[in-house]
Amino acid sequence: MKWIFVIAVFPSYLQAQQDSISSKETVKPIQFEACMASYYAKKFEGRKCSSGERFRNDSLTAAHKNLPFGTKLKVINLNNDSSVVVRINDRLPKKSKRCIDLTQRAARQLNFIGSGVTKVKFEILKDSI
Repeated sequence: MKWIFVIAVFPSYLQAQQDSISSKETVKPIQFEACMASYYAKKFEGRKCSSGERFRNDSLTAAHKNLPFGTKLKVINLNNDSSVVVRINDRLPKKSKRCIDLTQRAARQLNFIGSGVTKVKFEILKDSI
């Protein structure tokens, strides 16, 4: 009799566990965020990113603290209104003062190579979530 109860309840328990895990993995969409951005140094060229990809400074990718890998963002430089679309493929340290780290190609398109950092805002593109 105990086994019948366990078999009948176990599938419901598994579903509850899956629902719990799924809700924890869901990221609330961030529409806009104003913060400081920087770009990668040349020494990172060819190293592995947190996603497992090789880092390329000539690509349009970025690091963020917690957005899922593959998320596409439109990043806008608030100092000159230039913009670029990048894909998240790496992680920033949790204690970083920057909200996003861009490749040199993306920094060039945002026109902040000379200053090294700039204030940006970004939005998540709908086709990436």
